[in-house]
Amino acid sequence: MDIILLERVEKLGAIGDVVTVKDGYARNFLLPNKKALRANDANRKVFEANRAKIEADNASRREEAKAASGNVEGKQIVLIRAASQTGQLYGSVSVKDIVDGLNAQDAKVAKSMIVLERPIKTLGLFDVKVVLHPEVSVTVQVNVARSDDEAELQKDGVNVLDQMFEAEQAEIAAEAIEAQVEAEAAADAADAAEAEANAKRREEQAAAKAAAEAEGGLSADAGDDV
Repeated sequence: MDIILLERVEKLGAIGDVVTVKDGYARNFLLPNKKALRANDANRKVFEANRAKIEADNASRREEAKAASGNVEGKQIVLIRAASQTGQLYGSVSVKDIVDGLNAQDAKVAKSMIVLERPIKTLGLFDVKVVLHPEVSVTVQVNVARSDDEAELQKDGVNVLDQMFEAEQAEIAAEAIEAQVEAEAAADAADAAEAEANAKRREEQAAAKAAAEAEGGLSADAGDDV
């Protein structure tokens, strides 16, 4: 479908550009959100007749967005979430979570302004684009952590996921060492038990031998007497 853009649309064009887009994109997004008109003769005439006003209104909104951008640019929101030992969230961070976090800091943004390129499903720091106007974008940071302490560490540049991995590896190593020590202790105990059993067996053999020799001596004495 050919359309006339009523505002700048990223990767499409600027105000007044006539571009071709997929029908579904036009019908489901551009046209209902008043970002474009169908490019027919009647709409071309309407657009040209109102072009100056459309451009002036756009410029006014752009300046308002620029003025408001200072209260949004560079903000960091902290979201505390439950996560596994590998850093995977039990769920994900939504656009609403980000909007609520920013508005709590008087940023005044709407869900339609948040550009979340992919779902946030792990702990960490994430840069998120906020489009205040088609020509004015800023970046905010989302700090997803399991606790306020972890959030502070991440804010200071500490990679909590790496720390968690190192701690897990240290725990595994400690368990392996403990198992090795226990195995060696068990082997030593087994060796000691075997040595004790051998010593006892030798004592019993020596006692049996002595008893047999003593009995043999008595029998010889009895024969002499006869």
